Amino acid sequence: MDIKSEIIKILRVAGVTGEIDLTTPPKPEMGDLAFACFNLAKELKMNPVEIAKQLAIVISNPKGEKSLSAFNSSGGDSSSPLKGSLGMTVKNARDDNRIVGRVAAFGPYVNFFLNTGALASEIIPAVANKKYGTNNFGKGKKILVEYPANNTHKEIHVGHLRNICLGNSLIKIFEANGFNIIPINYLNDFGAHVAKCLWGLLKFHKNEKPPANKQRWLGAIYTEASIYLAEHPEAKDEIAIIQNKIEKHDKTIWPLYKTTRQWSIAGFNIIFKELGVRHKTVLYEHEVKEAGQKLVDELLKKGVAQVGEGGAIIVDLNKYNLDIGLLRKSNGLGLYLTSDLGLAQLRNKTFPKIFQSVHLTGIEQNFYFKQLFKILELAGFNYQTKHIGYGLVSTTSGKMSSRLGNVLLYEDLRDEVYEKLLSETAKRHTDWSKKKIATTAHTITQAAIKFEILKHEAEKVIVFDPATAASFDGFTGPYVLYTVARINSIIKKSSHRTVIPMKIGISVPLTSPEEKKLLLLLSQYGEIIQKAYNNYNPSVVIKYTFDLAQAYNEFYNKHSVLQAESKELISARVQLSGAVRTVLTKSLDILGIEVVGEM
Repeated sequence: MDIKSEIIKILRVAGVTGEIDLTTPPKPEMGDLAFACFNLAKELKMNPVEIAKQLAIVISNPKGEKSLSAFNSSGGDSSSPLKGSLGMTVKNARDDNRIVGRVAAFGPYVNFFLNTGALASEIIPAVANKKYGTNNFGKGKKILVEYPANNTHKEIHVGHLRNICLGNSLIKIFEANGFNIIPINYLNDFGAHVAKCLWGLLKFHKNEKPPANKQRWLGAIYTEASIYLAEHPEAKDEIAIIQNKIEKHDKTIWPLYKTTRQWSIAGFNIIFKELGVRHKTVLYEHEVKEAGQKLVDELLKKGVAQVGEGGAIIVDLNKYNLDIGLLRKSNGLGLYLTSDLGLAQLRNKTFPKIFQSVHLTGIEQNFYFKQLFKILELAGFNYQTKHIGYGLVSTTSGKMSSRLGNVLLYEDLRDEVYEKLLSETAKRHTDWSKKKIATTAHTITQAAIKFEILKHEAEKVIVFDPATAASFDGFTGPYVLYTVARINSIIKKSSHRTVIPMKIGISVPLTSPEEKKLLLLLSQYGEIIQKAYNNYNPSVVIKYTFDLAQAYNEFYNKHSVLQAESKELISARVQLSGAVRTVLTKSLDILGIEVVGEM
């Protein structure tokens, strides 16, 4: 149930036709929701304080004797935002809407006080609906989400982790808003980094037997080669030769390329499965490189592209304040833009009738994607495009780089958080089996990492602290999971009691401020999911989830659920707890986080 929509309906019936924006009063004693009369006052040419008083009287009037035409007598006209004598209609709307207990004016605001018991009888049964909080305005529309677009022959680091967490959550957010999602990955399996890795393998590890984790071994070789090249730049010519051989499928390097490429892909798939990535399709650079070159030729013929200095092919984007886009080097070789044009063509062919294409990369590529999207527009691609750039995940040494070897790898971060949570879980549950302790610790680890990553807005830099992420206290994943586990325990203990199912329209004995706060938060879930979509921002859901968990713990610390003074109150509080658990679980699922039964 959307409480704000119900309040807006009352105001509409009262004759308010302009934009209605409801806010939360600064103090609980001032009500639960407030409507500011400033815009109304401007249109009616009246004092906003006086309008608030009159509007509160009209809405509150039990007999419907007051007339809204009084507003017009002070200078308004028949076209004003308040029309006619609607007092009785407002009274009927109030009768239909039992959740509003009282209406009062506070200065230029009309404030609404909600009836907690009636609110509970509306909200709690609604939460039980599987579709609670979802929207359908995306029905029939497809969104393609491309992530994490990583490179073969390199490792998954925490920058990729941030990409994956954002991508997973955005997919869930889009789906909750009714969209059909096509998750894909685009692997760069043909760049200079591949040649560098293979050169390093042949130079330093030619006769070695690869270890079990081959993908990680390749990443280490890439780092080793990068460090060596920084000290011996003359070796770059050798790498260029290998790069040329790869592009020509030369038999002296092609078998090694294919074998090592497959090692990388197999290693990625293990990590992707662990993190909950679910790609429908994987596209590769080697599939689009040639097509990109052909598309450059077409753009040249159409006059979209031009021959630039030295014979390079460019697109002049200066009139869009986007500088010059380089599509092909003077030596005929392609660049990222070349391949991305071919990729767009392949995506368009494979997935026609896309509503929007969403791409996630580091924030340093923001300008590049502005260029790419403008070139695609000029080339005739007509679907919406959206680039989401995210900030760095930093270490104490500054910006991460797999070239310099100071990159923080996902697996290392995971293991560090896991060890902390394994130890904590073992201390808390000495009676559990080692398997149960390990499984639970693994689930909490994933929650801790994803929560810590997603609680920051995408463009913000993250300094990841494993100790903070693994804490059971504060703004963390384990704190929210522990709240769910706490509710599980309460509901399990209540299983022998008689719980009277709530019915819409039948008030229940929930009256405390803590209970009202929980109910109001529960009512906001759908609004939060829509806001997260509108802003492409999972951190909105994170903040809401934490606020709901914190509000429940405040309620729990002040009120007994199972030892309440009446059976009716016990029943109501058990069901309130169950509703909180449901919404917390749904919110965590939106974030790609799995709950645990007990902690």
